[in-house]
Amino acid sequence: MKKTIEISAGRGPKECNYAVEQVFKRLQAEASERGISVQMLSQLMQDGLPSSIRCELHGPDVAAFCQQWVGSILWICASPFRPNHARKNWFVAVHALESSPERLKFSEKDVEFQTMRSGGAGGQHVNKVSSAVRAIHKPSGLMVQVMDSRSQLQNKQLALQRLQEKIAAGFDEDKLELKRKQWEQQVQLDRGNPKRTFEGLRFKEKGR
Repeated sequence: MKKTIEISAGRGPKECNYAVEQVFKRLQAEASERGISVQMLSQLMQDGLPSSIRCELHGPDVAAFCQQWVGSILWICASPFRPNHARKNWFVAVHALESSPERLKFSEKDVEFQTMRSGGAGGQHVNKVSSAVRAIHKPSGLMVQVMDSRSQLQNKQLALQRLQEKIAAGFDEDKLELKRKQWEQQVQLDRGNPKRTFEGLRFKEKGR
């Protein structure tokens, strides 16, 4: 089983980026103890430190392990970068990411064709035979109707082409929506009720 999570400082300062790095190291250590592998997928660097790290976890009970981290993480420490800075509470967020939508494999076998007569202006029939085509992609429910040509075969070919275009467009929209949600997660931090709290430069967990 696998899970993808992202550790993010949102729009926080350098101290939060430092906390992102420390959270990732701590997560790696705990995962190793549980027989869970952690693979870094990407990281966004800022001022020499990661403002976000995305990683994939594989192993037994990985979902339960991730739930121990998902939420806001509080690091309590005087700033190691600004000695006179009064703030001591720094927050980062750990998000579970949805899987990227899989592109539907288009197959003509999944398309149901229905034929009909093409209607012209004024109610006249363009054709006396059923040359217009309605094509339904059964896995997605998408449908197109084509009456461009007098040839039923050509209309079927056009219908297949337009179905493929609609499916591809829908896949791209789903990916964009997923990216939008992930971006919103990255910039929003819940500063109430932290899931876990760490203290000091050694990043020792409070209460343990």
